[in-house]
Amino acid sequence: MTLNRRDFLKKTAMGTGAVMMTDKALSSTLSSPVILKGKDDRVVRIGIIGVGGMGTNLLKSCLTMPDVQIPAICDINVAALTRALNLVEDSGRKRPEGYANGDYDYLNLVAREDIDAVIIATPWLWHTPMCVAAMKAGKHVAPEVWGASTIEECWELVRTAEETGMQCMMLENHCFDRIEMSALKMVREGLFGEMLHYECSYCHDLREVKFRPGVEFGEKGEGEARWRTKHSRKRNGDLYPTHGLGPIANYMDDNRGNRMVSLTSTASKSRSLHEYIVQHGGNDHPNASIDWSLGDVITTVIKTQRGETITLTHDTNSPRPYSNNMMAQGTKGLWIYHRGLCNSVYAEGRSSGHQWDDWEKYIPEFEHPLWKKFMADGVRGDHGGAGYLKVRSFIECIKRGIPTVIDVYDTATWIAVTPLTEKSIALGSAPVEFPDFTHGKWLQNKPIFGLSDEY
Repeated sequence: MTLNRRDFLKKTAMGTGAVMMTDKALSSTLSSPVILKGKDDRVVRIGIIGVGGMGTNLLKSCLTMPDVQIPAICDINVAALTRALNLVEDSGRKRPEGYANGDYDYLNLVAREDIDAVIIATPWLWHTPMCVAAMKAGKHVAPEVWGASTIEECWELVRTAEETGMQCMMLENHCFDRIEMSALKMVREGLFGEMLHYECSYCHDLREVKFRPGVEFGEKGEGEARWRTKHSRKRNGDLYPTHGLGPIANYMDDNRGNRMVSLTSTASKSRSLHEYIVQHGGNDHPNASIDWSLGDVITTVIKTQRGETITLTHDTNSPRPYSNNMMAQGTKGLWIYHRGLCNSVYAEGRSSGHQWDDWEKYIPEFEHPLWKKFMADGVRGDHGGAGYLKVRSFIECIKRGIPTVIDVYDTATWIAVTPLTEKSIALGSAPVEFPDFTHGKWLQNKPIFGLSDEY
């Protein structure tokens, strides 16, 4: 059965005390021409800041949507900007205005009156100031994935969204993956009983991303090596928590009847980046003498208000195939997914003995309605289609004048994991409390993610 989120929100939003906007209130923040003759005629005008690899993927998804206009794009890399402007023009749309005049030219983009929302795909340190500037200019924002540098950064996002009434939706594609969304349906419909424990991670060998070309980074680097590697040099914590944690947060109803209350984090020693430099650049290379702060494996244990536990792992330095190592375990069974190794379900009373079932066995019953519709219409976009769905969800929510399915409180909570893990590690793996970014509203807030077959 398709869950109707519009009806759900009408019944719950006004009575929960959540900082949500009604359809009418949110729609009123969007200037013409977003609301025209009716739902099918609505157009959302998007400005994009950052069109490197991920930003270009986001742009390409937008270009498949006839209800999206792109009046302006910003990137200080002129070649990347020109490529993006050409893509828009080649799609049959009017060529956008480009902004490439220094680091702060994005302020001119967000000030435009012909933009309703802004998508941000820039280096991590820019996400919050760009989100804040856009919201203060009356624009909804959809930043790509990152981890915060400070807790104050998270509070700034929340305060600005509350003060302006603008939406802030992190574009976490793993929340929209087919497998993870089917597991969400299994959890919500009680296949595993009462939930007890979750596991998730970001295990991705990024050494060839952090060092490019050869073993260079920073000013001598290319692409993400120009900025991402600096975090590994100076910081020791889970720098990129949301690919694993985002789906799990939806399973455990984070900020909606439940919340993450504390964590402890531990870092292994740091060896792999040094060995990579020596292997590819030699012992005499200047970077071979660097002491790297980031432990090769960061292990975090999170405690929730309802008593579940979450184990979260970050490993981007060591040689390994990619996986998010997901698990959801309850009193009646569990789901476990390690990419390339297994995608299995055990349900007490349904599985044979103590044997794993293949995930596919449960799909006729637990395919998420969003993916049923997506596959019927034709899967498209990057990251197996999830890259398209996250953008489509943002666009649909803005068009319809309803809260985004990942809101500013989710965004703030998930990115807060990074500075919290840094603090715990620095204190010898001591427990650290999560701030309550909802100001207590989590007690009455209701789940909103995954309640529709359209967003």
